Amino acid sequence: MSGGVGPTYNDIQLPKDDHEQPISAAPKNVHRSAIAPFLTFRQLNALAVIVVFSASGMVSMEDFVFVVLSYIYIHFLSKVAFPTPNTSTQERVFDPNNKFLSLYVSFAAIIGLVLPIAYIFHGILEEDKQGIKAASPHVFLLSSQVFMEGVAFSGNFSIPIRVFVPVFYNSRRIFTIVEWLRNEIGKVDDEYGGSPARVYMGRVLAIANMVLWCFNLFGFLLPVYLPRAFKKYYASLNKIKD
Repeated sequence: MSGGVGPTYNDIQLPKDDHEQPISAAPKNVHRSAIAPFLTFRQLNALAVIVVFSASGMVSMEDFVFVVLSYIYIHFLSKVAFPTPNTSTQERVFDPNNKFLSLYVSFAAIIGLVLPIAYIFHGILEEDKQGIKAASPHVFLLSSQVFMEGVAFSGNFSIPIRVFVPVFYNSRRIFTIVEWLRNEIGKVDDEYGGSPARVYMGRVLAIANMVLWCFNLFGFLLPVYLPRAFKKYYASLNKIKD
């Protein structure tokens, strides 16, 4: 998941024997082995969340259509704007041994997925339908983002397409988090029969996600990840021309 959440995580992963290969030796084998298999354990978990939320009626038609259109659009962009370079090598944007980036992705997964899912299940016990309805769109879209990042990597799409997925989904999710935060703040005035602890927990969780994903979009994806990705992409195209 990412720093975008997923593409960053996938982007910094390599098979264990990759770092043992000399730089000048047969890069074709190295990069082909780096392509992630489709439906990894992480993607299967994300798909399970998507199915459960969709079947339970917690997903709006707008969010479901958004996910379907995003899948169609990445294929459109791949054919029209950013085709995969005609080479077996695609350079990684970040150092695969970057431990700070790995910690950042793990932290984002806990704040963005694990805790909100726990909050939703706790809401079922307390019959907080309002809180569940407000938090569900963010969880559904983030799970969809993780799944789509797996599609982008396993399908060997070009680097710009892999960046597009987290930027696209992160931008959309900020609006759902705003609605979530409004709902949690509105519980002060509305009739709410749940425990006070849940009210504070919901507020803190919504604020934490707002801060995290705003920073992720405006402090990491757009100013750092996106420029580096385009630089790598066009550099690889220039190498092919030469």
